[in-house]
Amino acid sequence: MIYHLFEALKEYDIPGQGLFTYLSFRAILASVTAMGLSTIAGKRIIAWLRKKNFGEAQRDLGTEGAEAKAKTPSMGGVIIILSILVPVLLFCDLTNIYVQLLILTTVWCGGLGFADDYIKIFKHDKGGVSENGKLGLQILLGLIIGLTVWNSSDIVVREKVPVQDIEEESIVEEGRWKNEDVVKSTKTTIPFVKDHEFDYKSLSPFRGTWGWYAKWGIYVVMIILVVTACSNGANLTDGMDGLSAGTSAIVGTVLGILAWLGGNIVNSNYLNIMYIPGSGEIAIFMSAFVGALIGFLWFNAYPAQVFMGDTGSLTIGGIIGVSAILIRKELLLPILCGIFVAESVTVLVQRLYFKCTKKKYGQGRRIWSSSPLHHHFQKKKEPEGMVMFHTPVPPHHEAKIVSRFWIIGIILAVSTLALLKLR
Repeated sequence: MIYHLFEALKEYDIPGQGLFTYLSFRAILASVTAMGLSTIAGKRIIAWLRKKNFGEAQRDLGTEGAEAKAKTPSMGGVIIILSILVPVLLFCDLTNIYVQLLILTTVWCGGLGFADDYIKIFKHDKGGVSENGKLGLQILLGLIIGLTVWNSSDIVVREKVPVQDIEEESIVEEGRWKNEDVVKSTKTTIPFVKDHEFDYKSLSPFRGTWGWYAKWGIYVVMIILVVTACSNGANLTDGMDGLSAGTSAIVGTVLGILAWLGGNIVNSNYLNIMYIPGSGEIAIFMSAFVGALIGFLWFNAYPAQVFMGDTGSLTIGGIIGVSAILIRKELLLPILCGIFVAESVTVLVQRLYFKCTKKKYGQGRRIWSSSPLHHHFQKKKEPEGMVMFHTPVPPHHEAKIVSRFWIIGIILAVSTLALLKLR
């Protein structure tokens, strides 16, 4: 809103007005505002949650300390959502299609997570929203995002950037672009190749008109898979104090950097990466996202004063997935979000192995003593059923596990950025 206010008053030449044309300045304001809001408002929201006894339904994880956490208030994701949306509404260009899609994602996933937490807390149903219901709504969101990417004339890439445009861009306002040479494309970024690009049309078995529909259909299906996987991956990672918020802040920082680079003609040309007009606004959104998570960590770091619940974790995962899609970096997510991938794989493999062995031997067996993966390293009680691998892993304190996962996340983040120059 402040951005649009200054845009409307441009003719009056207000001192400092030009700063709001720069993505970097608005990104800083969004981040600082999000951090301040989450720390200031967070204290009041936590007190209210504690007063209303919005404690998390106790999970049977077989880990020590689970009972003590049962009294810690949940639904703290409201703090994250509020701290993201306020600076976004203040400093982003709300006419930008990328910002609109990310706002939709935040509200959609936040609403789904809130409903899940509400059922767990007030209905005393540990299952929350049914798995099919949750998955269905995530798929629907992915479908909406995919169809918008397909049909919106504002979501384009510019494949050929003349040298004179690069020179002009260095002296004009950031975030502005010409509408020449922009095309609808199913191309995305892929590591380890010369031009960093992969076109989904190469997966289409058809050519001509049917091939055109097929390539977009494949792209939409891929978008649905990414949104669903990221949302659930972040949800599974939320199991220790500060784990999900810290790792997500690292991921959000990288996505913000990639959005800023890809939305700038000069930088995208220098790095030989895809130039996506208007995507620079995503950098402002991700700055607010990271600021909100850092502020939330003030209360969520060990020992946590509040849990984000599904209200926060589903929102975080949705934002990460959609932002990666919009800047055409979804194929980098298996590296960047390696923590989410590991957590999800351990849950899926553990569940599948348990069912198969129960059917074969009459008693389910486990590969890890507990899943998701972070609970495997925690001091734990002996689980029911046999464990396939009795690994000599000594039990670690929760804070140490979280810190090491953060370190791994930073390594993965640096590796992802390094891929920009690795061909």
